[in-house]
Amino acid sequence: MPATDTEDSRRDPRRPTDDEPGGTDRTDGADGADEMASGLDALESSPSATAAGSRRVLAKIAPPLTAVALVLALWQSVHALGWSATLPAPAAVWGELTGAWSNGTLLPALGHSLLRCLLGFAASVAIGVPLGLLLTRTAPLRTVLGPILSAVQSLPAAALVPVAVIALGNSEGAVYAVVLLGAVPSIAVGVTAAVDQVPPLLLRAGRSMGATGLRGAVHVLVPAALPGFVAALRQGWTFGWRALMTAELITATPLPGIGRMLDTGRQSGEMGLVLASVVLILAVGVAVESALFSPVERRVLHDRGLAAARR
Repeated sequence: MPATDTEDSRRDPRRPTDDEPGGTDRTDGADGADEMASGLDALESSPSATAAGSRRVLAKIAPPLTAVALVLALWQSVHALGWSATLPAPAAVWGELTGAWSNGTLLPALGHSLLRCLLGFAASVAIGVPLGLLLTRTAPLRTVLGPILSAVQSLPAAALVPVAVIALGNSEGAVYAVVLLGAVPSIAVGVTAAVDQVPPLLLRAGRSMGATGLRGAVHVLVPAALPGFVAALRQGWTFGWRALMTAELITATPLPGIGRMLDTGRQSGEMGLVLASVVLILAVGVAVESALFSPVERRVLHDRGLAAARR
C-alpha cells in the first residue's frame, strides 16, 4: 500500500531512507563508530584494571619482602664484619634447611609439631570458648576463676613444663597439657573481654525484639562479639604454639618436632641448626597468620563495615 501524503509529511526529511543513496552507508558508519568506541573503552579499561590489581598485590607483598631483605642484609653484614664468632651466614642456615629436607627430617618434624598444635588448639577452643561465655553469665564463678586464669595466662610456658612433667611424666600427654595450659586461659579471657565490649544498647534492642536466652546469644551476642572472638582465638593459637615449642624443647622424651631439632642443635653447638629451627618456627607463625586469621578477621570486619576504619 503506497504511503499517503500525510505519512510522507511525518517522515523526517533529514533522515535518509534505504532507497536513497548513502542511507545504508550512514547506518553502517554509525555502527562502526560505536564498535570502535567500545573497543577503545575496552583497551582503556583492561590495562587500568590490570595495573590496579598489580599495584594492590605489590602493596601487599612489598612491605614484608622489604622487611625480610633488611633483616638478611643486617644479618649478612654482622657475619661479614665478624661481630659474632658463632653467627653463621644466612646461606649456611639455608644450607641446614635444604640438608634437613634432603635427608628427610624436615617434613616429619614440621608435621608432628603442626599436628600437636592443631589438636591442642582444637581442644583449647572447645574448652576456652564455653568457659569464657560461662564466666560472662555467672558472676561468682568469674570472681573466683577470673584472677586464676589471668595469673596462669601470665606464666611463661617454661614454668608450666615441670608441672606437666611431674603430673603426667615425660610423655606426649605432658606436651598437650602444656599447650592447654598456655592456650585455654588466653582464649577464655579473650572471649570474656569480647562479650564485655558488646554495647548494652544492642543487647536491649535484641531483647525488645524477642531475642532472649539462647536466641539472643546466637543472633545478637555472638555476632556482635565475633571480632573479639577472632582476636581471642588468634591469641590462643600464639600462646599454644609458643607453649608447644617450649615443651618439645624442655621435656626429656625425644618427641619428633621442631623443638627437638632446636634442642639437637643446642646440645651439639650447631648454631646453623638452631637458627634453621628458629626460622621454621617463625615461618609457621607467619603462614598461619597470613592464611587463616588475617583473612577471617578481614571478612568479619568487612561484613560489619569496620574494614575501612582499620585501614
